[in-house]
Amino acid sequence: MPAGVDRTDGDGIATLTLRNEGRRNALAVDLFDDLDRELDGLESDPGIRVVVITGHGSAFSVGADLAAPSHRRTLRGDSVSADLARLRRVGRIAERLHRLPQVSVAAVNGACAGAGLSLALACDLRIAADTAVFNTAFLGAGLSGDLGGIWFATRILGQARARELFLLPGRLPARDACAAGLVTRVSPDESFAADLAALTTRLAGGAPRAVRAMKDNLRDADRLPLADYLDVESERMVSTFHTDDAREAAHAFLERREPVFTGK
Repeated sequence: MPAGVDRTDGDGIATLTLRNEGRRNALAVDLFDDLDRELDGLESDPGIRVVVITGHGSAFSVGADLAAPSHRRTLRGDSVSADLARLRRVGRIAERLHRLPQVSVAAVNGACAGAGLSLALACDLRIAADTAVFNTAFLGAGLSGDLGGIWFATRILGQARARELFLLPGRLPARDACAAGLVTRVSPDESFAADLAALTTRLAGGAPRAVRAMKDNLRDADRLPLADYLDVESERMVSTFHTDDAREAAHAFLERREPVFTGK
């Protein structure tokens, strides 16, 4: 079976499963193509509120499929210009994942390394199984890194910790990754699926327009001066205040019940 991405939907949650059987979900070109197509559809899908990225079987993804035939690899050595064009296109997929309007969750069910780690870091949140192991891995392969992994890690962890992880690569157990701030939470293997379901159900219950506006705020907070940020933050606050969901939240508070959001 060729590598690819399997999608399942339910209750406003789309789960994208990276699949490259026998290769621990290493990232081949056909898998990237599938992921790009799925993200393209999700960007404009108002029925999806949460996007989960996980791996098939017992691994998340160990990074680039260096053992794949040349035509299935991003970096093929045919020419510098061709390799650069392909890698830049793949990098845009990580950017697309990072900019999804929905909340994105990396469900790290096992080994997560190299470009696989970059994809996990592109997500808003990361939940890891207790036995998951992380590794930046690039230097061990004589490479400098791709898919924005260092950019994401620096913003998540800060300069000092990101430098340590990438310049001194090694196996990082899930509990240590959580202590470092790389992972949002760690779940025992036996309850990983249930804990993931509880987390995504909670996220899917949020007001969709408010969540999307909040994601825009979070991105802008990292790049805009305070005065400019306050301008766009105010616009989004007023816009969400004038929604049916905000009115529903106010009514639910007064009636001492949980709100039911419709995205309007």
